[in-house]
Amino acid sequence: MSEDQRIRRIVIVGGGTAGWMAAAVISKNLAHGYAAIDLIESPEIGTVGVGEATIPPILTLNRLLGMDENEFVRRTQATYKLGIQFRNWGRLGHEYIHPFGTYGADLEGVQFHQHWLRLRDQPGVGEIDAYSLPIMAMKAGRFTRTAEDPRHVHSRMAYAYHFDAGLYGGFMRELAMARGVNRIEAKIVDVALNAETGFVEAVVLDDGRRIEGDLFIDCSGFRGLLIEQALQTGYEDWSHWLPMDRALAVPCEAVGAPTLYTRSTAHDAGWQWRIQLQHRTGNGHVYASAFTSDEAARDTLLANLDGKPLADPRPLRFVTGRRRKAWNKNVVSLGLASGFLEPLESTSIHLIQSGVTTLMSLFPDRRFDQADIDKYNALMREEYEHARDFIILHYHAGERDDSEFWRHVRATDIPDSLKARIDLFRSRGRVMGRHEDLFAHTSWVAVMLGQGITPQGHDPMADQIPASQMAARLAQIRTVIQSGVAAMPTHQQFIDRNCRADLPVAKEHA
Repeated sequence: MSEDQRIRRIVIVGGGTAGWMAAAVISKNLAHGYAAIDLIESPEIGTVGVGEATIPPILTLNRLLGMDENEFVRRTQATYKLGIQFRNWGRLGHEYIHPFGTYGADLEGVQFHQHWLRLRDQPGVGEIDAYSLPIMAMKAGRFTRTAEDPRHVHSRMAYAYHFDAGLYGGFMRELAMARGVNRIEAKIVDVALNAETGFVEAVVLDDGRRIEGDLFIDCSGFRGLLIEQALQTGYEDWSHWLPMDRALAVPCEAVGAPTLYTRSTAHDAGWQWRIQLQHRTGNGHVYASAFTSDEAARDTLLANLDGKPLADPRPLRFVTGRRRKAWNKNVVSLGLASGFLEPLESTSIHLIQSGVTTLMSLFPDRRFDQADIDKYNALMREEYEHARDFIILHYHAGERDDSEFWRHVRATDIPDSLKARIDLFRSRGRVMGRHEDLFAHTSWVAVMLGQGITPQGHDPMADQIPASQMAARLAQIRTVIQSGVAAMPTHQQFIDRNCRADLPVAKEHA
């Protein structure tokens, strides 16, 4: 690459979680003054800030950024998360857990759940939950971090976090600014495009300043100031499959020890989240306005809080879907500017992470090779569609027919890619996917079983081991998991010892 083609200036439009995550990752990767980075945010424009539940890939991001985990948890008033509990989804009065990590261990080259399917009706085999270390720890309220020794049962732990989104954005901002990111507090009033190429040349601020750049990162939220308003990229509407279009979010007082899971409770026209942090509980009601009123949704939310509300419910409107191109010309969109799938499986922050790390792997110069752009868009499309199908599964499968909403989502046609997955699982419990898929086979097994999809058989390869011998191995796995859980401290004890929010803050790690 010739020196004069290097990206010299990067402009990030919008702060919040997406903007400051992007700033932190890009500034960490582009060391030694490779490019100047400006981030523009306006105090007049609020941020959504309700993405408070995460999934395990965030640990990779934290390691990339060189974070000290104890400090991170303290500073964001975080708690730990081992999975998601679903109530009233498959049917009223029923609950199941989507765990992180894996079930048991693959035996003789066959996925563990296939051995369980084969023996599930035998006495003593029990539910598949008994073979998941995170689920059993979750139910016991116990936690420890993943052990590095693969022979140790605690190496089967996989976890993520619940944290305060506002504090998280502030923490990312501190990391980014320490690495030289320049914060500009102003409102953008105009976008200047090159008359010949259509590329964004600069943004104009309300104080008259013109901020030029080579590469622009659009983190401006749903409005998509650059990617949509300026470049008119277009939006692929997925509300046919995912009719949720509104949410109400409200914090309430924390009650009791924090749970190790996000709780998702299905209601008549949507569902409610509950996320316990160290200092409060986050709650929200995601619903389809075609099937309920805003007032009824508010009443449902407030009637199902654990503690006293700390604010009035804050409304949010959205259209599920994605930009037709996440990267268009010299603009890359991240976060809500790129798309939104609703918060059911805590994918929002991960999709920001995936977007910015994929950008770094395909980082351009000022020639903006179309092959790089096309590959980026293909990868992000696959990521969004994979997550979309997984979320649709929760609505499509199940027995609920007690409201117009549930009858509608169960009857709606589904993408062919999801239908193929369901048909394959219903036949012999098979889950086939790519190694890099966000939701691995454990996730699909948990939700398919939880939503009531029962395989008609199992993988014949599981029959290689005599049933009595396999039953003994399953019993051994249950015993090892029980011992592993018993050796853990409680969730609260772990936080108190290591990362309680009022503990002294450790020295900042680079």
